[in-house]
Amino acid sequence: MKRAIVLILDGVGIGELPDAAEYNDQGSNTLGNLAQSCGGLTLPILEKLGLGNIAPIKGVKPTDKPLACFGKMAEKSPGKDSTSGHWELFGLVLKEPFPTYPDGFPDEIIKEFETKIRHRILGNLAASGTEIIKKLGDEHIATKRPIVYTSADSVFQIACHIDVFSLDELYGFCEIARALLHGKHNVARVIARPFTGKSPSFYRTKDRRDFSVLPPEPTLLDFAKDKGLDVIVIGKIDDLFSHRGYTKSYHSVNDLECVDLTLKAMDQINNGLIIVNFIQFDMDWGHRNDIEGFNQGLIEIDQGIERIIEKTDGDDLLFITADHGNDPTTASTDHSREYVPILVLTAKRTGTDLGTRKTFSDLAKTIACYLDIEGIKNGQNFLDACLA
Repeated sequence: MKRAIVLILDGVGIGELPDAAEYNDQGSNTLGNLAQSCGGLTLPILEKLGLGNIAPIKGVKPTDKPLACFGKMAEKSPGKDSTSGHWELFGLVLKEPFPTYPDGFPDEIIKEFETKIRHRILGNLAASGTEIIKKLGDEHIATKRPIVYTSADSVFQIACHIDVFSLDELYGFCEIARALLHGKHNVARVIARPFTGKSPSFYRTKDRRDFSVLPPEPTLLDFAKDKGLDVIVIGKIDDLFSHRGYTKSYHSVNDLECVDLTLKAMDQINNGLIIVNFIQFDMDWGHRNDIEGFNQGLIEIDQGIERIIEKTDGDDLLFITADHGNDPTTASTDHSREYVPILVLTAKRTGTDLGTRKTFSDLAKTIACYLDIEGIKNGQNFLDACLA
């Protein structure tokens, strides 16, 4: 009975990729810069696992005897989106980037969207989500016009006050947009951004939903499910894979709740795959340049990882990684093109250096090898290095 558990710390990168300048991300280093800004990070569990052996992180010392195998992985797919990052982690490498819209969406898209939802929209520009509801929230309430905006990522975001449009209405708008955005406008995600409160103190609720494009090829999740294995996904994994490839889903946008759900999932299955996304690093702290929130979130997840480790058994492989960077110390509020850490804990409780992996898909290849799953075309497995 074999089980692979993957913990994805969304947005927790570990240094700029060689092509970071092409994305205006030169100098980005989510963990490194955060540590410097905070005077050092205090992450005793991740330190014991070997996080400080991957790259210099103030406060997280390298150790002579790390408990986990350690290294970092480069994204081979173009872009720095959550969708492309997660897909590559599970074996699907994109050849072309998803389209982005730094100047807003073309009239042909907006006009058809307005016709189908029977409302004119506000915005249609690249903006911070928290700032645009401050700027346009009052007008939105007065006119009942949904707010549409994007970012440096491939996203079509729709913000509505919950007293103006219900969640069901907002989700309906997103489904309409998702159906429109295909072909050359195959945007990675349509995102519902409900908010509430009164001006000037509007705030976003926890009822965000992502309407992702369907993966064009099977991923490790599909292959595992088709093999008859249990596949439990936690966090927003269900949205990112367009609700495909799993046997059970626990949707949550709260990191500590995701820790509890992981422990619950470990009680439910002892053979298969558990995948967890911890979204708050990205959603609540990275995009808002909240340095202290990011730091506190890492402290809490470090404690959560300890609880998960205590529940693992001899047939578990525990992977800790990320999908991209989101450096809260830079002027940008967008994702950053970075390496991601990879830590792999086995029953041995001793680790080796996995080096720098050329693609996130090495993770998928390794899990596929461990669980005897066929079909993953991309990546090189590093299972032998972990089990030797």
